[in-house]
Amino acid sequence: MAASEQLLRLIERLREIFEIDKSDLDFGIYRILNIRKKEIEKFLEEGLPKRVQETLAPFAADTTAVENRIREIEKQCEDVGVDVKNSKMAGEYAELKAQLAKGVDLSGLEADVYSHLLSFFSRYYEEGDFISKRRYKEGVYAIPYEGEEVKLYWANQDQYYIKTSENFKDYTFMAGEYTIHFRLVDATTEQNNNKETADSKRVFMLYNETPERPDVKTFEYDEERKALFIRFVFDIPADKKFDYATDNEKRITTWIANECKPLFMPLLGTNVSKDPKKGLTLLGKHLKAYVAKNTFDYFIHKDLGGFLSRELDFYIKNEVMHLDDVDTTDERKAETWLAQVRAIKRVGKVIIDFLAQIENFQRKLWLKKKFVLSTNYCMTLDRVPEAFYPEIAANDAQREEWVRLFAIDELVIDLEHQQPYSVPLTMDFLKQNQNLVLDTKFFSDDFKERLIATIDNFDDQCDGLLVKADNYQALLFLVSRHCKNIDCMYLDPPYNTDASEIMYKNGYKHSSWLALMNDRLSYSTNLLKNNSLFCITIDDFERDYLSLACMNLIGSDNRLGTVCIRNNPQGRSTVKGFSINHEYGFFYALDNEKANTVGRLQHNQSQIERYKEVDENGKRFQWENFRKTGTDSNHEDRVKQFYYIFVNEESLTIRIPNQTWNEQNQIWELNEQPTKEEIPLLPINDLNEEKVWKWGIDRTKQEISLLKAERSTQAQIQLYRRNYFNENGSLPSTWWDKSEYAAGSHGTNLLTNLFGINRTFSFPKSLYAVMDSLIICCANKCSLALDFFAGSGTTGHAIMELNREDGGKRKYILVEMGAHFDTVLKPRLEKVAYAKDWKDGKPVSRNTGISHCFKYLSLESYEDALSNIELPPDEKAGPLLKMFGEEYLVKYMLDLDATGSVLNLDAFKEPFAYQLKVTERNETKAASADLVETFNYLIGLTVTHSHARKSFHVSTASAGDYEGAVGLAADANGKYTFRQIEGTLRDGQRALVIWRTIGDNLRESNAALDAYFTRYRINPADREFDVIYINGDNNVENLRKDDESWKVRLIEPEFKKRMFEEE
Repeated sequence: MAASEQLLRLIERLREIFEIDKSDLDFGIYRILNIRKKEIEKFLEEGLPKRVQETLAPFAADTTAVENRIREIEKQCEDVGVDVKNSKMAGEYAELKAQLAKGVDLSGLEADVYSHLLSFFSRYYEEGDFISKRRYKEGVYAIPYEGEEVKLYWANQDQYYIKTSENFKDYTFMAGEYTIHFRLVDATTEQNNNKETADSKRVFMLYNETPERPDVKTFEYDEERKALFIRFVFDIPADKKFDYATDNEKRITTWIANECKPLFMPLLGTNVSKDPKKGLTLLGKHLKAYVAKNTFDYFIHKDLGGFLSRELDFYIKNEVMHLDDVDTTDERKAETWLAQVRAIKRVGKVIIDFLAQIENFQRKLWLKKKFVLSTNYCMTLDRVPEAFYPEIAANDAQREEWVRLFAIDELVIDLEHQQPYSVPLTMDFLKQNQNLVLDTKFFSDDFKERLIATIDNFDDQCDGLLVKADNYQALLFLVSRHCKNIDCMYLDPPYNTDASEIMYKNGYKHSSWLALMNDRLSYSTNLLKNNSLFCITIDDFERDYLSLACMNLIGSDNRLGTVCIRNNPQGRSTVKGFSINHEYGFFYALDNEKANTVGRLQHNQSQIERYKEVDENGKRFQWENFRKTGTDSNHEDRVKQFYYIFVNEESLTIRIPNQTWNEQNQIWELNEQPTKEEIPLLPINDLNEEKVWKWGIDRTKQEISLLKAERSTQAQIQLYRRNYFNENGSLPSTWWDKSEYAAGSHGTNLLTNLFGINRTFSFPKSLYAVMDSLIICCANKCSLALDFFAGSGTTGHAIMELNREDGGKRKYILVEMGAHFDTVLKPRLEKVAYAKDWKDGKPVSRNTGISHCFKYLSLESYEDALSNIELPPDEKAGPLLKMFGEEYLVKYMLDLDATGSVLNLDAFKEPFAYQLKVTERNETKAASADLVETFNYLIGLTVTHSHARKSFHVSTASAGDYEGAVGLAADANGKYTFRQIEGTLRDGQRALVIWRTIGDNLRESNAALDAYFTRYRINPADREFDVIYINGDNNVENLRKDDESWKVRLIEPEFKKRMFEEE
């Protein structure tokens, strides 16, 4: 095949890999690459072949000279009418011909280079991702092995699993000058363990307009912006056999033809199929891509450049360098062959650098700590000062929420509730209903800040934290604040069965699941204390893989036990013929040598009834045979516990005779003989098997009063010891079959009672199974528990219920990203705080609430981070391109041009108005980011006091003592706004954080800061600070007094460093 044809095939493949073949897409990384499409195309079409030809140029020059001389001889002979073979130049001519025959086919050599590059990059690229399949030879792969006893490896091990739930975002593409948006209306996707079954398979269908939502249209055309909006739903279809994909395209085409600009039709109807025998319209192509984008997972490679560079070397050695074919006697041929190798490596490395730049930039966005988009609080009214009650009583949105959640409009007047429900609510009503849960989302930022300012040591007072985010992003976000701070962890990940399946590429179902679990489990260990315990539940489908992954991460020595939980008594039928009744709980210690003691569970009634005896101190016990049974009970297992005990046959008194241990023979030797009334006893059972006593000889001597001798029905004398009832509970068994563990009656039905409707969340855990798991892992009443697969919030509910039972102060951190965060998880915790028992969505008894407070955050998503990327226009990037050429394009373009849009430090001048583009309810819009809360977590600040914002205008009437100094006058609409946060850093340093607005006049802004700092100066004797963080350049250190040692740090560089640093 000609070099030009091979080059075209390579370029076409690279366009696909670089994704510039998707130039009509206008979102995410596609939009960024399209901005530089012209430069990338030039690089592919001109830069790559130029590099190949430059490498092969020496051989091209030599061949050209030979060919020119041959033509010259032929011309001279032709001019004089002499046959070349008969001419004086016949010898030279023959030699040149022979030299040419042995020479290089430059076109073929160049074609081989392109062919090898195409083959190399194609073998690792699958459906938009590079899969780390290390080729050894055709059909055989090599995996990295470093001498481990057991090696666990999976196809996606070198990649981050990105899509952990359906990310139905704004899908946008261009058709000529028109922009087409596909948007989803209220996706009802199944989340976490609530995944699709065969009967609940969801499909994309065009949204059907309803009278209840007149503002939401299926089709909407904006003439001014030349934008067409098409809305879909993703739901269970009424007709499961209907072809909705074809119907979608047909209905869109019909609407455009009838209602919209006719010129849309030729654009959207263009055949874009690469196969002339198959038709595929531009519209059909994007409908297909939209479904794929929201249905399958995708990955980001952890080190694509390193992986592909190593693989390229491996490829060259195994696929290009055929040493047996090298004719070492022909130096020219050997040099040609080496030139081909150099060309493949040189050009391959350039392509790898370009790919690595794109992948590393996405990796950087994935690993960066995300912005907090919103911060809110839920707390029972007993924690809210009465000064806020008038604002609360006047808030209709909060009142309506309480009606929905707590049915306060149905309150019955009794001795405790004498004030009736009214519109608006009254102060007395609020005072009489202290378990009502206030939600600050219904109030202004000013109200929220003033409220939190009234609570000192807020982080210590707060009982829980909810984070709405991808769980890996949440772990990254939490690590600075909670590194080695978590006491226990409970996880209920997706089981990946047909009933709870994650998204995956064809052929990578288990490896995708392992990629999802491994990184999250690995990173979570950074948050766990060294003495922590944790539990992960799983069923048979991924049990073996999870077990191996945990062994690989945690170590087999740290596995405490595996319990089998009968969570589905009625059974779940399978195609293999068995009915599944159980799941597993894996219990681990992070470090078994430092781990807390496993918590004990409550005794059941049958266990309690066995302890019928009572000692002289009123403690319950039972008699059990002193001869050991079961594991390690044979003589050879514990040789020192095989010793003599003498018993008086008449009085049945017991004594330990004098005996000596014989180390050589490994036996006890008697130093005295029994009296005539005594008989010697050894731990030998009725089968004449030599067993051992339960205790060693020294303990038996010390606690002989706890033993008794008794004649059996066969008149044999048996020894028994007191086994006391453990008031702390019994050791957990590995078989859990209590009826309370049934997920249906104590999970699904419990939620139905809480919310009054069925199927609010499928397959929730039994509350009691989770409670017992937490008791085992978190016996301490002040423990902090983590669950980053929070689902419906059972872990939070369980923590609250345990605290309700024993007055504990356990806390929780829950992470979830699904829509049910707002519809199930959060309202569930609010309801549980208000009352213990519920029926049909209403409280059974209103006097069973608990005092409670939790904070809930929403984080920026990875897709949001992509949406905020901006590149400067060509004219601004031009100088860098000219100066550094292809090296800039290949290695530095994204890092230099785009990072400023990911974190806009210039916007910190207005920190309370920092804006991001985010997707909310499947609509992309501008939203404020909470820089204050984001920074608190970035620096790991435990907040002791949070002040509300204060605004001022400057005044010269009370100016300071230096030129340009100003005074401040309180003014709600003032030019300068300040907010300060006090707390403790992880290293114990006391920190003060001051956020301020900075005007155009920096000198005046800093003078205002000086005035604020002086006016609200903290008394050093009371609250000395070690470090003060302030946004914007300032002169505050000039205000430090001789007896103070605090240092000032600028927020902007600290923010950037912490946001992008990798732990």
